[in-house]
Amino acid sequence: MADYQEITKNGLWKNNPAIVQLLGLCPLLAVTGSVVNALGLGLATMLVLIGSNISVSLIRNAVSDAVRLPAFVMIIASFTTCTELLMRAYTFELYQILGIFIPLIVTNCSILGRADAFASKNPLLPSIADGFMMGLGFTLVLVVVGSIREVIGAGTLFDNMHLLFGDVARSWKLNLFGADYKGFLVAILPPGAFLVVGALIAVKNVIDSEMKRREEAKKPAAVKGSKRVRTTGTIA
Repeated sequence: MADYQEITKNGLWKNNPAIVQLLGLCPLLAVTGSVVNALGLGLATMLVLIGSNISVSLIRNAVSDAVRLPAFVMIIASFTTCTELLMRAYTFELYQILGIFIPLIVTNCSILGRADAFASKNPLLPSIADGFMMGLGFTLVLVVVGSIREVIGAGTLFDNMHLLFGDVARSWKLNLFGADYKGFLVAILPPGAFLVVGALIAVKNVIDSEMKRREEAKKPAAVKGSKRVRTTGTIA
């Protein structure tokens, strides 16, 4: 029976694709200059991840090892093309901003990795759960990085969200530091993304170390036994 709790922990924290496996860093560093860009790429990646996991799980017993990886890549490329066409139809402006990074989802190592390491060895439902949780974990990291970079770099939050959610989201923009804030250019450039991702990895490692220390502290202390006394000779 699949352990959905463990799948959730792996996707969101213990084996997160972005800050633990360090996969898919190229688009993460390139397009997370704002929340809308990060969320758009994250949702597109999640859609491809879930679709490829479903397909690979369904055909896992019908594909030989010799053609396993080429077949997986073809499946991922098909879902990437479908996602690209959907974005062209419904979020064309955002699709133009993300540009080449939407077709490049097919080269995201985390998607091929989950197809080969999990979906090809597990039934349908656990594979769907794994694709969703891994995609959600990746998307959350993208959004956090995008939020930090947008706030520091431009002084705003949720700017241009109408590109993803329509006209209803035009009023979501928040000016956190006022109209006079000139922004911090490094935060918007790729080096800023390196700094933010590095800080997130450091924070995660500190939290993991603290959780491990508390678990160790909860374990009962080892009982010290009495020293064994060895007697030799004959007692009169």
